Amino acid sequence: MPNVRGLIAATGVAAAALLVVAAAMVTTADAATAVTVQAEAFNAQSGAQVENTVDAGGGQNVAFLADGDWLRYDGVDLGAAGALSIGARVASAGTGGTGSIELRTGSLTGPVLAQITVAPTGGWQSWVTLTATAASHPAGAQTVFAVLRNSTGGRDFVNINWFSFTNGATATPTAGGTGAAGWVNVDPARWNAQLAEFNAMPMDPAPANAVRVSEFNASCTYSHSLKDDPIVFPGLPGASHMHSFLGNHSTNAGTTGDTLLANAGTSCAPAPDLSAYWVPTLYEHGVAVEPKAVVVYYGSRLADPAGTVPFPQGFRMIAGDAKLQQATPAGSVNQFYCAGPGGEIGRSADGNWPLCAPTASLLFQLVFPDCWDGAHLDSPDHKSHVAYSYTGTCGGAYPVKIPSISFVLAYPASGTADGFTLSSGMASSFHGDAFLAWDNAAQGHRVKNCIVQKAKCNTAGTF
Repeated sequence: MPNVRGLIAATGVAAAALLVVAAAMVTTADAATAVTVQAEAFNAQSGAQVENTVDAGGGQNVAFLADGDWLRYDGVDLGAAGALSIGARVASAGTGGTGSIELRTGSLTGPVLAQITVAPTGGWQSWVTLTATAASHPAGAQTVFAVLRNSTGGRDFVNINWFSFTNGATATPTAGGTGAAGWVNVDPARWNAQLAEFNAMPMDPAPANAVRVSEFNASCTYSHSLKDDPIVFPGLPGASHMHSFLGNHSTNAGTTGDTLLANAGTSCAPAPDLSAYWVPTLYEHGVAVEPKAVVVYYGSRLADPAGTVPFPQGFRMIAGDAKLQQATPAGSVNQFYCAGPGGEIGRSADGNWPLCAPTASLLFQLVFPDCWDGAHLDSPDHKSHVAYSYTGTCGGAYPVKIPSISFVLAYPASGTADGFTLSSGMASSFHGDAFLAWDNAAQGHRVKNCIVQKAKCNTAGTF
């Protein structure tokens, strides 16, 4: 396989440039005003006790909450009037059954912002993020009460780590509920079991000469082409433009997280990565040009990668915009480029495509979001459950750190004055899909050893 990593180094792409790329892809939901309120930061309370959380970065949580208990938070900025997405990170051992958190403004009996149903999560420190939506709310700084309701009376039923209030974000349903079409909720039991396995994994100390960069990768080749998209058009074969698929050989319109795990054939190494990756097909004079090599990097662009967690099974997301049709002259963000000896020697007649020297290769780098809402495997636009850490941190409605995925694709073509086309249209429409399905142990060890520890690992997951 060609040394794609060497080609990337030859371009001189810097980390700062990747942040520019990521910032250019921020969705409307990413730009929403978000406020996170730590549960222990109450101004008054009844029935609450504060304790430390056991997970890294969790800080403290409010515990021993039962029916009738309440927490008061003063000066919570709810932003401008409009839709408000509300999140709560909670844990419940289930001894008190199912209950709810009523969020009210002004007083204990004031207008209800939202009601969040709390079901058992598997333990008092087994955390999940639940979300709800307020269609309308008072604007600006408000006093917010969290009132606990439970039919079992005095029995404790929930711990709370934090609340988030995101003004202007895409409305989301309460996790575990029916909600808006397109939201796919995490299965709490399955996710908590995966997290428990991950947290119990020992960290293999990196050698003294390790490169201190959070990174591991999957090295892939082209698998197959179909006019299918199991994320955008699930169960509808032929409904999409042509895609070039990488990774799991079984990927088609009917693909699910479970079918990926059940079909072991993949065009990627390592073999335990059974994920599906795909991009629009590139054409030169009407003939498909398939990638000769692809590296799917898993890394971190965060200031502190500690607390990064693996992707839950069946997690999916999209980067880029298939509907974006605009010119991409030299210097534009999110464009194809030439790497290798000779580099770019010109542009296509319309200025939108590079012409590469015969000794160079045509490449594209696509960066995915790296912060997650912690509640959903997917969202209606396949972007609103994730966000880019263009400030170097995760927080607000997207508090969970996930690996930063980037595709680096090398094509066996130099280009002509006529340029190329994509199955989705102009060069600006390049996009990519990731449907994650890793062996839990294989992914977990790599996230802990390579990303959390900040040590560069190879395809095998070793230093």
